[in-house]
Amino acid sequence: MVTDRISTASLLAILSQVYRPGLVFVSLLALDIGSHWLQMYSTFLTGKTSHKDVKDSTNWLFKAYYGNRIFMGYCCVACEVLYLILFLIVDTQSESLVDVVGSSLQQGSLLSILVALSLFGWAIKQVVNVIQMKTAADVCVHYDIEKKQKP
Repeated sequence: MVTDRISTASLLAILSQVYRPGLVFVSLLALDIGSHWLQMYSTFLTGKTSHKDVKDSTNWLFKAYYGNRIFMGYCCVACEVLYLILFLIVDTQSESLVDVVGSSLQQGSLLSILVALSLFGWAIKQVVNVIQMKTAADVCVHYDIEKKQKP
């Protein structure tokens, strides 16, 4: 997980310097690291053996993501592939992130199919990151409340 976070962080830092608005990539980095840190911390607080144990979650997408390794793998790979594509086409495109993604989708080539598939998996992963952050934060709050109520 550490290697994954470092490689993603490096790629997002580079992308934040070559595309506008760069804050998009910095925000994605903060969401990725923050949601995973909170998930790991809440796992520690509850005594679970894995941060991927979400059986008690009420969110269907969160359960589907961590419950199906193929689906999770698709989303993770799609996310990284999208970042790599953005990195590889940076010299041939505009600085505007919206223009680059839009023109890549309109080409009607293998690249546009790859961008579309990657964009879909990337979007799901970002939604899951938000759900993960909220769920983990709730667990931490409940843990603190219970700890304060005990004499």
